[in-house]
Amino acid sequence: MRRRFQQVDVFAPRAFTGNPLAVVLDGEGLSTEDMLQVTRWLNLSETTFLLPPTTAAADYRVRIFTLARELPFAGHPTLGSCHAWLTAGGTPKHPDRVVQECAAGLIAVKRDADRLAFAAPPLIRSGPLDEPLILHLASVLRIRRDQIVDAHWVDNGPGWVGILFADAATVLAIDPDFSRHPGPGSLDIGLVGPTPRGAECAFEVRAVFSDEQGGMREDPVTGSLNASLAQWLLASGRATAPYIASQGTRLGRAGRVHVDRDPDGTVWVGGKSTTCVRGEIEI
Repeated sequence: MRRRFQQVDVFAPRAFTGNPLAVVLDGEGLSTEDMLQVTRWLNLSETTFLLPPTTAAADYRVRIFTLARELPFAGHPTLGSCHAWLTAGGTPKHPDRVVQECAAGLIAVKRDADRLAFAAPPLIRSGPLDEPLILHLASVLRIRRDQIVDAHWVDNGPGWVGILFADAATVLAIDPDFSRHPGPGSLDIGLVGPTPRGAECAFEVRAVFSDEQGGMREDPVTGSLNASLAQWLLASGRATAPYIASQGTRLGRAGRVHVDRDPDGTVWVGGKSTTCVRGEIEI
């Protein structure tokens, strides 16, 4: 059966500079195994499948898959899926707000000019890291302990730890060695450092993590990490909203993540999305 398909570049100021996402717009009738098989064949970090909502409060439902498993929520798949749904003719119940249904619940997506933004989910783990873990992370990152300005749990689901450095140049110079993490469990590390005053972006961000085989991967642009880093940086007074974060520089990308905060404290994470491939996929 032929199904509508888009490949969307998310958090991209221009096409082919952000994080790609595959979106199958007609996901009805596909099993979980079908969806996972398609995701693995497409070989992108995530693929999403859009479905009719199961609640009247939502505009559409999405299932989000990595190469290994289904995710309850993720940032760039949320924005890319919403963009694909709108460009394919989706009409939201409210003109300035789209409501996405996913395994994590109902997610509000705000429409602001040419950008979409999602409300940052609450952290499920926060607070400073224990010193033994900081020393282990310093070993994996191949840096000195005194180069770490601060380190906190910034976990909103994937398990992120956030490490703050003195500047963006230090972030970009880090060359991790994940062979130094032989123990069980993955590492999901967010690196952040401020840019020089007056720069377009306030922070440089990198997301490095271990894959299912224990090797290191780096994500081009990461919505969930930028959401949790923003909550930490804003709460600690190290950032003021609105600001723009840069991510993907080491990978030759130019991701731009826009962060804002409402008077009630809600943090919004957004960026531009562009459809780069549009057509049909046979499933």
